[in-house]
Amino acid sequence: MNLFTMECVSKSYTDKLLLDKVSFGIQEGDRIGVLGINGTGKSTLLKLIAGLEEPDEGTITMGRNIEIAYLPQTPVFDTNLSILENVIAGKKAKEAYRNIEGEARAMLVKLGIADVEARPDHLSGGQRKRAALVSTLLTPADIIVLDEPTNHLDSQMAEWLEEYLRKYQGAFVMVTHDRYFLDKVTNRILEIDKGKLYSYEANYSRYIELKVQREEMELATERKNKSLYRMELEWMMRGARARSTKQKAHIQRFEALRDREKLAADEQVEISSVYSRLGRTTVELEHLSKSYGDRRLIRDFSYILLPGDRIGIVGRNGCGKSTLLKIMTGVLKPDSGTVVIGQTVKLGYFSQENEAMDESQRVIDYVREVADYIKTVDGMVTASQMLERFLFSGSIQYSLIKKLSGGEKRRLYLLRVLMEAPNILILDEPTNDLDIATLTILEDYLQSFEGIVVTVSHDRYFLNKLVNRIFAFEGDGEIHQYEGNYSDYIEKAGTLEEEKGKEKPKQEWKQRNTEKFRFSYQEKKEYETIDEEIARLEEKITKLEQEMEQSATSYGKLSELTKEKEEAEVLLEERMERWVYLNDLAEKIVASGGRI
Repeated sequence: MNLFTMECVSKSYTDKLLLDKVSFGIQEGDRIGVLGINGTGKSTLLKLIAGLEEPDEGTITMGRNIEIAYLPQTPVFDTNLSILENVIAGKKAKEAYRNIEGEARAMLVKLGIADVEARPDHLSGGQRKRAALVSTLLTPADIIVLDEPTNHLDSQMAEWLEEYLRKYQGAFVMVTHDRYFLDKVTNRILEIDKGKLYSYEANYSRYIELKVQREEMELATERKNKSLYRMELEWMMRGARARSTKQKAHIQRFEALRDREKLAADEQVEISSVYSRLGRTTVELEHLSKSYGDRRLIRDFSYILLPGDRIGIVGRNGCGKSTLLKIMTGVLKPDSGTVVIGQTVKLGYFSQENEAMDESQRVIDYVREVADYIKTVDGMVTASQMLERFLFSGSIQYSLIKKLSGGEKRRLYLLRVLMEAPNILILDEPTNDLDIATLTILEDYLQSFEGIVVTVSHDRYFLNKLVNRIFAFEGDGEIHQYEGNYSDYIEKAGTLEEEKGKEKPKQEWKQRNTEKFRFSYQEKKEYETIDEEIARLEEKITKLEQEMEQSATSYGKLSELTKEKEEAEVLLEERMERWVYLNDLAEKIVASGGRI
C-alpha cells in the first residue's frame, strides 16, 4: 500500500537549489535511510515528508488517514511541564491494554533519564534529544520520520533502538550517519546528490555496491556521449556544401549532445596532513580522580599517551568520558592527580559543542582567525583554498556561519581544529552531524596522521576502523583498558561478563519461555501492581536525594543514604526490566486473541 507520494518536487534554501524535480514514494514496510553530504537537503526532505515545509513546486500526497510522527534535530519542550508530561502530551494508546505513561517511564530510564518528573530545562542537549525520541516513538503513526536519532545514544542505547525499529510495524524514514545501524535496520536507501534523488532497494552495505555500479554506468555513458559529440561536431564543421544538405534529425542529435547535462565529479572533502613535530614528553595522566557531588566519574586513573596511540573511549552516557577529555585538555581540573603536558605538544580539541564558534562571523573570517596560510604536504595553502577542499565554495565562504546547516558547521569546526596543525587530536563525538562521505575521508586522514588520536565515540564502525586501544568506563569511576578495536573490546568484555554471570544465578523469570501467550496467576497479580511498585521506588529515590542534600555535612549519614539510594536504583532497574517483559507478554496475549 502506498502511504506517501512526492512528485516533481523542487525546493531551494536562499539561493541554493536543494531538491530539483525529485519524485519518490513510501510504501508499507519501507525502512528508509537518507544519505548525502551535509547541506544537500536531507533535513529539508524530512521536513517536507512531515508536512513542516511546503515545496516550491511539485505535489505531495498522502493516503487517507495517514499519521506521521517527526523527530527534529533540535527538539523544543514546554518548560512548564515535566519531562514525562512533555513526552506523553496528547498521546492516546490505540490499544486499551497499553499503558503509555508506563511505557514512557521505562523508555526514558532505558535512555538514561531516570528523574522523569524533573523540568526539561535541566536536560543536556543529548538528553533532550533522547526524550524527544521517546515521545516520537510513542506517537501512534503510520510513518516515523527521524532526523539523526542515533546522535547522543551510547552503544547500548543504539542497540536498543535497533531492536525497537526492527520490530516496528509501520514505515520509517531517517537520516543517520551510523553505518552499522543503517545496515541492520534499513531495507532502502535514498541518496541526495546535486539536487537529484536516487533510490536503492538495499541496506547500507548493498547500497555501496549498487552506487559504484550506478556511477560506473554513468561514466561509461558519459564517455560514449563525449565520443559521439566529437564525431557529430566534426560532421557539423564540414564545408558549406555539406552544411546545406544536413539532415534535420542529425542536427537535432548534435544539439542534444552539445546541451546535455554533463556528468560532474562527486565533491569530496580533501584533507591534507597537517602536523607539528611531537617531542619525547606527550601527555601524562597521574592518579586522576573526579566527582560531582556523590557521583564518582573517575577514580585513580593513570596513563601516558604513547606515539602511535589510537585510543577510543567508550561507556554509557553521563559516565565521565567527556570529563576525562576536558581534564586532558586543561578545560577542567581533576579533584586529585596531575596532568603533565609536554612543551612540544600542540593539542587539537574537537569538542561536542562547537564552543568557539561565533555564528555572526563570516565563514572565511572564522578560519582566518587561525591562519591566513597553512603548510601542508602540498605546500602553502590559503584559508580560502582549505575551505574549498572542505566543500565551502567561494559564495558560501562569505556567508554568515548561522546560515550553514548543522553538519556544515561541524565540518567547518573540524577544519579549524586541523588548521591549527596539532600533533595530538582529542575528538569528542567527532561522528555526530558529519555526513558519511566526510567521515570516510576523516577516517582515512586519521589513519595516516602521524600524531596521537584520542576519541570519545559511540560510532562502532568508526572505532573499529580507527582505534587500537579502548578505555572503557565500567562504573564507579573505574576505567579499564582493552587492546584492539571496538569489536575486540566487545568480545573480551563479553567473556568477562559471562564469567561473572556464572557466579550469580539468573533470575528465574528471564529464563522462562516467553513464547507462551498467557499469564500465570503470579504474573497476572504482578502485572496489575507493578506500575504502583515502580512509582513507589521512584518516590523513595527522590526522598533519599532530598535527605542526602540535607545531610551533606554528616559523612556517616550521607554514606548510609547513598548506599540505600544505590540499592533502590538497582531494584528500580530490575522492576523496569520486569515491566517490559510483562507488557510484551500482554501484547502477545491480546494479539493471539486471549484475554488478560
